[in-house]
Amino acid sequence: MADWNPALYSRFEEERTRPARDLLARCRLGGDPHGAGLRIADLGCGPGNSTELLFERFPEAEITGFDTSDAMLEQARQRLPACRFERGDIGAFAPERPFDLVYANASLQWVRGHERLVPALFAHVAPGGLLAAQIPDNLAEPSQTAMRRIAREPVFAPFLDGMDEARETIPPRASYYDWLVREAREVDVWTTVYEHPMDGALAITDWFRSTGLKPFIDPLPEKERALFLDRYTQEMEELYGERADGRRLLAFPRLFFVARRR
Repeated sequence: MADWNPALYSRFEEERTRPARDLLARCRLGGDPHGAGLRIADLGCGPGNSTELLFERFPEAEITGFDTSDAMLEQARQRLPACRFERGDIGAFAPERPFDLVYANASLQWVRGHERLVPALFAHVAPGGLLAAQIPDNLAEPSQTAMRRIAREPVFAPFLDGMDEARETIPPRASYYDWLVREAREVDVWTTVYEHPMDGALAITDWFRSTGLKPFIDPLPEKERALFLDRYTQEMEELYGERADGRRLLAFPRLFFVARRR
């Protein structure tokens, strides 16, 4: 895929950051309330919106954000000069020392094989520390099924043969519990469905242009890319009806877990 677009991603920053706040609210770490002496990793930090929450909560901690996008990392460095940001692949995360909090907001969905990934990440948490993650669980939502359906249409299929959203259906909550509980003192798993009011169908398209639509539109020539986005907006117009205020509600299920290492 082409590199991520921080400006487009940040257009809906308030909505994207809300689950990060909800996840952080469940993260209880002992010691200094300002985080002195703590080491925190933000996996898939993006433009730094989730890292900023960590910094506000733990201003004296050593916080490092990791991402594979140079554009996102540059944005994050400008936003939070007091934190460190490094290029890093979540699937190959192997720090020299464990972290007290490994935090991943809307990033693990881009790595396949969670039955291996989640225990591997938990192994890099210090005793008494936390692994905390929020994972979009929306592949069955109309916003996602429309992408795959449009990709099979004759005008797009030659460019997108076999293409999907570069994600796999995430396992049930109980699976995450089982993978973590063997090495955990406590595990909390839950799902929240957010209902985001959107100004219109085009706003839904803009939301996903910076995330889920990228694997579909990035390989397309310019003309076909514009056609795909128009078709997708038409689908959103039909699938997400107007509410009483003229806006449309975008349902977005997300799975959360917080595990404390023994």
